[in-house]
Parts: sequence; structure tokens; C-alpha cells
Amino acid sequence: MAAPKHQIRALHTDSTVTVYQAYAPEIGLPAAREGCFPAVWQRDRMTWIKPSFLWMMYRCGWGTKEGQETVLAVEIAREGFEWALEHACLSHFEHGLHADRSTWKRQLKRAPARVQWDPERDLRLQPLPHRSLQLGLAGEAARLYADEWIVSITDITPLAHTIHAHVRDGDLEMARQLLPRERPYPVNDGTLAHLHQ
Repeated sequence: MAAPKHQIRALHTDSTVTVYQAYAPEIGLPAAREGCFPAVWQRDRMTWIKPSFLWMMYRCGWGTKEGQETVLAVEIAREGFEWALEHACLSHFEHGLHADRSTWKRQLKRAPARVQWDPERDLRLQPLPHRSLQLGLAGEAARLYADEWIVSITDITPLAHTIHAHVRDGDLEMARQLLPRERPYPVNDGTLAHLHQ
């Protein structure tokens, strides 16, 4: 059965959800070692978290792009993740969802989080017809993420490289078996209503 166009799929437990980010080693390695972001991590910049492992691989080139060589799995509290969704604004104007462009711009400026829906990726990082959530955190949301929501940070760069090696060798079945087990993430009907049509 085809996946719904807008659906959050993630590795999650009853209390946490795992999101992915990729950083230069001077940020990523201490973050994984200490379980929190180092002082050099900038709280005043928007930070994008991604529940899709393969979308993260597309974005960071399997951990080979400059400044994205360390791939992190960040386990965060579901309460925080859902707070960010509820307080997020769609990153682009959507006719029929927003009253008008100026109203949307005001909402976007005030919102501590923003959402983009980008094409999900397959193992060869080709686009799929359904979308993957990207959640941008700024201001209050970025501070809460860094200081309160994080349960654990794991360096999964070796996993990314291993899966990529299997893909390069054409062994997609082995690569697929190593992927994080992402399942539809349960959200109340109203939680995403303001984030897509």
C-alpha cells in the first residue's frame, strides 16, 4: 500500500523519537561523547532535525559532505517533538491553508519551529512520491531541544558508511536490513492539520 503523501515516519518508543543531524567532527564527536551539544554549537541559528534516516543520507551524502562528516542519531522526548510540531509554521505559503501571504509571513516570523515536506528517498537516494518531514527549530525551540528534550546522542557515522557500502556493491537487501526501523509516528489528527493540505 502506498504511503500517505504527508506522514511522519520515525524510529520511536513510547516516550522518545529519533531524529538525525550531521555535523563537522568538532561538533558531532563531542556531542555524541557528552550526550549534549558542545559550546561551539550555536543556539541562535536554526537547526533542522530529520526523522528520516535516508533523507539525512541524501542531505549529507552518507556522511561525506564537508561539515557533515559526523552523522548523529538524536533521541528526544516525544513531548518536545510534538510541542515543536504544534508550534510550527509551514516554511512556504500554501494557498487554501493560509488566509493570505502576509498572514503566513507573520505566523512564520513568530513561530519557534517550521516544517518542510521534502520527497522521501530510497536506498539509492532517489526521490519517492511521498514526503519526509524536516523540522526546523529556532529561538525557544532550539534552546528546548538542546537543553531539555535530548535523551541521548549516538554517532551513527559507521552505520551510514556500512549501508552506503552495501548500496554501492548492489546488495540492497543487506542495506535494507540495516536501516533503522522507521514506522508511522502516531500524532493526533489536529497536530499536523496546519502543516499540510
